[in-house]
Amino acid sequence: MGDLSGHREAFARTFGTGGAPRVFFSPGRINLMGAHLDYNGGPVMPTAIDRGTFLAVRTRADRRVVMASTLDDGARIEFELDRLPETRTGRWADYPLGVLREMHALARTLGRERNPRGADVLFGGNLPVGAGLSSSASICVGTAHALDALWELAAPRMELVDVALRAERGFVGVRCGIMDPYAVGLARTGHLLWLDCKDRSHAYLPLDTGAITIAVADSLVRRELAQGAFNERVSQCARAFALLSPHQPGAECLRDIRLETFTSRAASMPPEIARRANHVVHEVARTFAARDALTRGDPRGFGAEMFRTHESLRDLFEVSVPELDRLVASAAESPGCFGARLTGAGFGGCAVLLIEKGREAEVSARLVDDFAREFGRAPRVDFFGGDAGPREIA
Repeated sequence: MGDLSGHREAFARTFGTGGAPRVFFSPGRINLMGAHLDYNGGPVMPTAIDRGTFLAVRTRADRRVVMASTLDDGARIEFELDRLPETRTGRWADYPLGVLREMHALARTLGRERNPRGADVLFGGNLPVGAGLSSSASICVGTAHALDALWELAAPRMELVDVALRAERGFVGVRCGIMDPYAVGLARTGHLLWLDCKDRSHAYLPLDTGAITIAVADSLVRRELAQGAFNERVSQCARAFALLSPHQPGAECLRDIRLETFTSRAASMPPEIARRANHVVHEVARTFAARDALTRGDPRGFGAEMFRTHESLRDLFEVSVPELDRLVASAAESPGCFGARLTGAGFGGCAVLLIEKGREAEVSARLVDDFAREFGRAPRVDFFGGDAGPREIA
């Protein structure tokens, strides 16, 4: 899970002595199926991973909140708890700042407006930022849990998940769906989360970790410009629904559009909008097919749907990059790999792979050799276990 003692030492260097901080951990997540379905009301199949965000937190005697990050050379950002900024700073701190605003408001709603106190907070961990492993949800859900404990609010777990979602949507301005904070906040070790993003119902699907290893291959392409492109995809899907819904009474979101409805109207839609809808309509069917394969103990059937999803993300949703395509193509040529696709929003980041237990080294070597031959550098391939979700660890 990373170096807990190292994070404590970094906190002491950043904030000085004065009492040991409380330390919290919040995992990242990988989504195996349901690509770009969460904001379209579809089903998704994420799982939390055993890498994530550390938060070391210590109360202050005043009303100031001081935030720093080991990933930002310990640079500090300070706020007055009673005069929190109304606008974004444009830095990483916007994510926990958005949560801080929401938690401060939640304290008032719960009748505990006297509970919030100033704090020193150091963020860190072992989850690569911009790799498509949901570092933002890890930070936001983790911050909500840490402040809930520090301020003794005793808020329900689902309320903390919703706090993280409201912060990212409202303050940071990412038009994200519900999947990432739910995948982090509702994590269960050894299971995938089946989450229906239309009605927010969820269930847990066991993953046979004795036969399957989850791996992540980092393309090393960071997604600095991804937020604008992601928001554009959200708008395009909304446009597709506006064009298709009049022809299917009762449809509430793009997930509800039937294949026959899309097929009958596709030629009348702008080509780009039709491609986005084509991906969503078929990805819903692929995700249900993957669930069926998992429940019948068929990892190759599950993996085949992952490969099909990547082709759709590349050709129809147009969010892949050549580096991700190379990784997935190499995975498809490796007998020990059940399936692979890009994970996260795309535009860079990582590919997720399901590998037959015992063949990790073989598949990893194939990916590294092929990638280095084409791009002149070696991708990072990591193997992940599951995680129990955000919690205090020390």
